[in-house]
Amino acid sequence: MAIESYENLLMGLKKLRLPAMAEMLDSYAKQAVSNNMSYVDFLSGLISEELKSKERKGVESRIRSARFPVLKSLSDFDYGFQPSVNRKKLEELSSLRFIDNKENVLLLGPPGVGKTLMGIGLGVKACEAGYKVLFTTLNEMLSVMTSSLADNSFTSKCRTFVCPSLLIIDEVGYLPVSKEGANFLFQVVAKRYETGSIILTSNKSFADWGEVLGDSVVASALWNRLLHHSTVFNIKGESYRLREKKAELVREERKVG
Repeated sequence: MAIESYENLLMGLKKLRLPAMAEMLDSYAKQAVSNNMSYVDFLSGLISEELKSKERKGVESRIRSARFPVLKSLSDFDYGFQPSVNRKKLEELSSLRFIDNKENVLLLGPPGVGKTLMGIGLGVKACEAGYKVLFTTLNEMLSVMTSSLADNSFTSKCRTFVCPSLLIIDEVGYLPVSKEGANFLFQVVAKRYETGSIILTSNKSFADWGEVLGDSVVASALWNRLLHHSTVFNIKGESYRLREKKAELVREERKVG
């Protein structure tokens, strides 16, 4: 009878879509016997395992949906190499209050100084905290929106970039933007204004945006909305990638020597 009851319980957990409880049932049943575990502790332990499993899978799902090019953590950031980054300010952002407050984060600086790492690190932390996040380069976003005009899906594609709690737009300023593209970017920023947070990385200063977008009026309107509620980092220093390449060359020279 005990075996039949166990099998029925196992089948019931699977039907109820409680896979972690089903997987841990045998282990907890043995612990219950050896440790004289109460019914409440037995059930509490199994439920705890299921909750941890669902939370872990939820985080994994949100990270996949965010479409990060690579996974990075804020702990990977080298403050010693980039002393221009205010550590206290970045740690404050890691509390993610800026998302609840619908504020923006603007990461400005030359290529390779850690802007994308910071953006991804904050994005991953947001996924772990339960927020919906989307990462995109500006070129990818504008390409999607331009293509959507052909099949009349522009409205739904626009929602893709408007709905997430946090939108990360990378590589603004690396490639020229058409007038149509500038208008698309403005629409996304305007729709998210005071309704959703944006992390934006750019190798251009505010003054150069009129040239990047080909329209100083649109550039001014964008910055007014982005800067209104924002934290700005102006990062200076050498490129991480160049540092690694130089270190590699030095190692090769030593081998030859």
